[in-house]
Amino acid sequence: MNEVKSSPFKGELKGVLYIGVDDLDIDLFESQYVVPEGMSYNSYLIEDEKIAIMDTADRRKGEEWKANLAAALAGRKPDYLVAHHMEPDHAALIADVLSAYPETKLVCSAQALKMLPNFFDGFQFADRVLTVKEGDTLSLGSHTLHFIAAPMVHWPEVIMSYESTEKILFAADGFGKFGALANETDDWACEARRYYFNICGKYGVQVQNVLKKAATLDIQAICPLHGPVLTGEAMKEAVRLYDIWSRYEPESEGVLIAYASIHGGTAAAAQHLGALLREKGARKVVVSDLSRDDMAEVIEDAFRYPNIVVAAASYDGGVFPVMHDFLHHLQIKNFQKRRFGIVENGSWAPSAGRVMKEMIEGMKDCTIVEPLVTIRSRMKPADEEQLALLAEAMVNP
Repeated sequence: MNEVKSSPFKGELKGVLYIGVDDLDIDLFESQYVVPEGMSYNSYLIEDEKIAIMDTADRRKGEEWKANLAAALAGRKPDYLVAHHMEPDHAALIADVLSAYPETKLVCSAQALKMLPNFFDGFQFADRVLTVKEGDTLSLGSHTLHFIAAPMVHWPEVIMSYESTEKILFAADGFGKFGALANETDDWACEARRYYFNICGKYGVQVQNVLKKAATLDIQAICPLHGPVLTGEAMKEAVRLYDIWSRYEPESEGVLIAYASIHGGTAAAAQHLGALLREKGARKVVVSDLSRDDMAEVIEDAFRYPNIVVAAASYDGGVFPVMHDFLHHLQIKNFQKRRFGIVENGSWAPSAGRVMKEMIEGMKDCTIVEPLVTIRSRMKPADEEQLALLAEAMVNP
C-alpha cells in the first residue's frame, strides 16, 4: 500500500490511505485532559473512481494535514469530504477543503448541517452538502460507504460509516485513545480506557446501540479518529472492552481509594486503609490523591473497579473541593453499579461524610457500605478498628 508519511495500518487496506497527523505539542486535550504522549488526529483517503476524504484534522496541525492531503491526491481532485463528527479537532478544515476544491461535496448528517454555521460563519455551503442518514449508501466505484447513525457518541450529529469492500468501520470518536501514533505502544487499553470514560462515559446506552449495529457487520478493521487502526485480535479485544465499559460493569477486581486531604490526616487514614485491604486479600488496591493525581485517571479507575472508598476532609461546612469535583465528575458521567465506603475527617464539626453520602445516593445502583468512618483530625486506635471493619466489608460483601 502506498503511504503518506507514517501510517497506522497494520496490513493492507486497498485503496485507503492514512493522511492524519500527530500533535506532539499539545498539553491538554479539550483543555482538561493531560496528554503527555500527544494526540493523533486521524484522517483517511479512499481512492476509487470517486475520491473521498474521511474527516479533516485540528487547525493546530492544519498545514501539515493539508500537505498530507495534497501528497495523497497527487494532483487529483476529491469528490467527497465525509464529516463523521463536527468537533473542531476533526472538522476544523472543512471550509479550507471546500475552498481549495470547489467541486467537492461535503457529506454529513442533517444535524451536522445545522451545526456548520456555528463553526464556519459566513461560508456559503449552498448546494455543496449531501446529507445522509441511517441506511444511506454512497458508491465510490468498487468501494461503498454505508452510513450508521451514532447520535450522542458523543455528540448528537455523529455518524459512522462502514466500507463494505475492505470491511472497514470508520468509527468517529469511537474506539479512540489518547496518544500520538508516533508514541504508540501495544497497550491500547490503558489510554483508550481513560479516553472512553472521560469522553464518552456518560453515553453507555448510545454506545451499546452502535455495538449492536456493528455486530451485524463483517468488520475487519476499525479506523477511529484518534489512535491506531484496530484489526485482528486487538480489534476483538477493543470491542469486548467497549461492551463492558458501556454497560457500566466493572472490568477488574479491586478497590479504589480516592482521598482529599488538607494537612495529612486523611491521607494517613487512606494509606492505612489501603494496607488493611491488601492484608485482607483485596486483589488490587489503588490509592489516589485527588489533589495531585490526574483526575481523569482516577475517574478511569473508578469505572474500572467495583469498589470505591472516598475519604475526605470537611471544609467550609461541606467537603474538601477536590472530592466534590471528583464525585461531580462521576455524577455527570452517569456513574453507576458500584459499592462505596466513606471516610470523613473533621476537627470540630465533621460534614464531609454527609455531603459525600448525598452525592453517592444520587448515582444509579450505587450502595454505601457500613461503617461510615469519622476521624477527628488524626487517626487514633479506635479509628483503626473502624477502618478494619470497613476494609472487611469492602473485601467480603
